[in-house]
Amino acid sequence: MSSSVQLFRDQRYQELKEQCLQQGILFEDPEFPASDESLYYDSADKVKVEWKRPKDLCEDPHLLVDGMSSHDFHQGKLGNCWFVAACSCLALRKSLWQQVIPDSKEQEWDPKNSRKYAGIFRFRFWRFGAWTEVVVDDLLPTENGELIYCHSNVRNEFWSALLEKAYAKLAGSYQALDGGSAAEALVDFTGAVAESINLAEGKYGEVIYEQMKLFEDLMKVHKRGGFISCFISESSGHPNEAETELGLVVGHAYSVTAITKLRLGERLLLSFKAEKLFMVRLRNPWGKKEWHGAWSDSSEEWKKVSDSERKNLGLTVENDGEFWMTFEDWCKNFTDVDICRTVNTSYFSLHKTWEKEIMFGAWEKHPEPLLNRAGGCFDNRETFLQNPQYLFDVKKAEDKVLVSLQQEDRRKYKKEGKGDNITIGFEILKVEDNRRYRLHKLTVQERVATSLYSNSRSVFLRKTLQRGRYVLVPTTFIPGVPTAFLLRLYTDVPSKLRELKADRPELTCWSLLCGYPRRVTQIKVHSAEGLQKQDGSGGADPYVLIKCENQGWRSAVQRGTTSPTFNTQVIFYRKDIDSPVTIQVWNNNLLRDGFLGQAVLAASPGEPRQRLRLRLRGRGGGEAAELPGHISVTVLSSDDLAEL
Repeated sequence: MSSSVQLFRDQRYQELKEQCLQQGILFEDPEFPASDESLYYDSADKVKVEWKRPKDLCEDPHLLVDGMSSHDFHQGKLGNCWFVAACSCLALRKSLWQQVIPDSKEQEWDPKNSRKYAGIFRFRFWRFGAWTEVVVDDLLPTENGELIYCHSNVRNEFWSALLEKAYAKLAGSYQALDGGSAAEALVDFTGAVAESINLAEGKYGEVIYEQMKLFEDLMKVHKRGGFISCFISESSGHPNEAETELGLVVGHAYSVTAITKLRLGERLLLSFKAEKLFMVRLRNPWGKKEWHGAWSDSSEEWKKVSDSERKNLGLTVENDGEFWMTFEDWCKNFTDVDICRTVNTSYFSLHKTWEKEIMFGAWEKHPEPLLNRAGGCFDNRETFLQNPQYLFDVKKAEDKVLVSLQQEDRRKYKKEGKGDNITIGFEILKVEDNRRYRLHKLTVQERVATSLYSNSRSVFLRKTLQRGRYVLVPTTFIPGVPTAFLLRLYTDVPSKLRELKADRPELTCWSLLCGYPRRVTQIKVHSAEGLQKQDGSGGADPYVLIKCENQGWRSAVQRGTTSPTFNTQVIFYRKDIDSPVTIQVWNNNLLRDGFLGQAVLAASPGEPRQRLRLRLRGRGGGEAAELPGHISVTVLSSDDLAEL
């Protein structure tokens, strides 16, 4: 077994199996016994069941019969259509389900040698950043000799029922699986990144441009091994599990099993008055109740398409809970879609490769503000920066960044009445290019991105960021709510994601010899204007150089302008408070850069904190000659090193 796989409840599959075979007994799991405590966390919902092994339900039991497909199984009495929809998606990718069901052939029944069978199975789930192996016995809950929960449509196939049992064991009970999101299960099956989109709020059913952008994105997700599921959220007009006029079930998770763009032949062009069909295939976990609208199994549209044309188009019609819709109808009839992206981090790939950083953290309460790490969302201005903070860099001129924030699975707390997800989200702030310590006050920093705040298990954001340094602040919506979280960041080039833990520079023995900072100063150079022209076309290639004591920071060059926008931020921890801060403007040249002017600032705490417009001067003291141009800056200083 790989050392990277964790063992749930420290149960070792091979050891347990060998013990059972030596003793000639079938495994009975003491950690998830065949009793009511494994079925329910609420005694009010109890019904009488009988636990039976597959050999008691059929003559020739198998884990898998003729492999795995999305049609293999149906939802039972449990309200976990979301889990079954996720299984439908998983079944489409052999490489992924083989990861969830390791060594499936070794686990299979051997009809020639029943003595090799010990009634024990193992499954693996990606839980909070690590693959976790879960062991179960083969005792399954039944009524009248029939499985009451997830079951195959082939009587002697049991992979779905056993997988569901292992997932229920992780959650604490079968009942804990009642209600959820397909995205949650897909993340647990694959380690993918989950994203939720509200189709109604995004007006994807109305705005064709947005609809086509979404179609191309979803088709790319599906082609690259990602997963898609969808549902209709309940409303006053559509209560949960009500059926719409067109046969869709409200609050019910459907898996998307295909998404395709089809070019029509000449005969079909005349029938449909379009060159292409944008189509989605879905599956109802119940194995029945299908869409009754256009392109449904018995619709007029299918009558215009011959059997050979259907085969050429790759469209099949069977009464099995699976059906086709146009993408436009899909956007108009469903309200929410969950997308699970398998983000490619392999260097040996034809597709875009992402650099991944992963951090484990926690929101923790503490009465001391500098030690508190549960400050709540941005609306809580006094405590917002008392959350964990993570620093990262964007090295390219601009880079697309993917961020996933995931809280721990809370189903296991349902028995204690604390099983609901916490509302979480995060902020991304553009900070000083040389920041190394925690933020304590929002001043010159720029708020560049805010995720959706949601009580789903994870939140996701895609954002294109400009070159610079950023601080990502994960938060709960309400202050003072403790729980663990997992943060994943994907960028095109390495971002050096790390947690900011220190509030100020460390005081060491070396500090006694070399001195310790007495003042902190923040500087933001916004822009310049009216700079001296440097070339025949009347332009310049300026940059700023900010110097303090023996420290310095240079901005990026702004090409072809005498009125550049810099938005460069720096922070200095100053030992000699009498030494000024100098902001110089230079012109970038091939052989030797040209000096365009400077401003010299005392940068003391008593100076105005508003934006300043300063005249550029030559080198020298305050009486140096004026030069063409002004710079716009904001300067803040404090003798409390943990204020800024």
